[in-house]
Amino acid sequence: MTLRGRGVPNVVLGSGESLMFGRAPDVALPEGDVDAQLRTTALALPRAAAHVSRVVGELAVGEEVARLRWHGSTGAQLSSLFDAPGGARRVALGTGMAALLDEGENHVLLLRGREDSKGFTDLVLVVDVAEVREGSEPEASPFVPEHDPDGAATADAPHLERWSREWYVALALAEPWLTGADDYPRPPSNREIYERVLSWRGHAWNLERAQRVDDAIRSIARLAFGPADDPFTVTLGRVQNVRFAVGRRAAETALVTTDDLEAVLDAQSRGAGLNPTA
Repeated sequence: MTLRGRGVPNVVLGSGESLMFGRAPDVALPEGDVDAQLRTTALALPRAAAHVSRVVGELAVGEEVARLRWHGSTGAQLSSLFDAPGGARRVALGTGMAALLDEGENHVLLLRGREDSKGFTDLVLVVDVAEVREGSEPEASPFVPEHDPDGAATADAPHLERWSREWYVALALAEPWLTGADDYPRPPSNREIYERVLSWRGHAWNLERAQRVDDAIRSIARLAFGPADDPFTVTLGRVQNVRFAVGRRAAETALVTTDDLEAVLDAQSRGAGLNPTA
């Protein structure tokens, strides 16, 4: 199995070996057991954002299977191609999840995982799984892990302030993905977003003005995608054309969550929309 990515040194693993990767994965290397130490490699992801977990994932190679186990709270997706009807799968990874990897290329997309001069961008890791036949051994590339000397604690990811206007707009926009209705034929309109927030709170700031909803969605997009990938700056078109992607991305990056939606519905049921923490 080979792991590679932009700016990431290639790592080749054989049967019985494992790889810990993240912002500062040295903290997870086994202690005492020399054999386990020899079978385990640590890969510090270059330019990893401060909110990326020190150990975000673990790759393990067995005799017949390769497995990815997700340890971090950082949002990520696993996608791959395999020989089956439909041919492709995409899985959202969460803490504690494990997935068997298909033979061939598997892509791990670490959402907002890389930090650059413009902010945060996604980090793509390619995990190539191949059967090594008897008599042929893969040649490993030289690898020196980048060490985080202070092992700084993981910072909070960029987020929306809870109970803020933009947070409510993001919740209304992402609700189809949070409730499992992601086959919704179109994203909610400005009017529908305003009415949804109004029903939750009993007051919706100035969102009856369509421009204010557009402004909130632009703020959400900038936070969810990062300045470099902001769909409002890298594509042409009206807000309506990209809000579907913004709603899905807000859910994928946990700008809003099912817990947030439950908290809002609870406050609404108690008649505490304007004072939700009461």
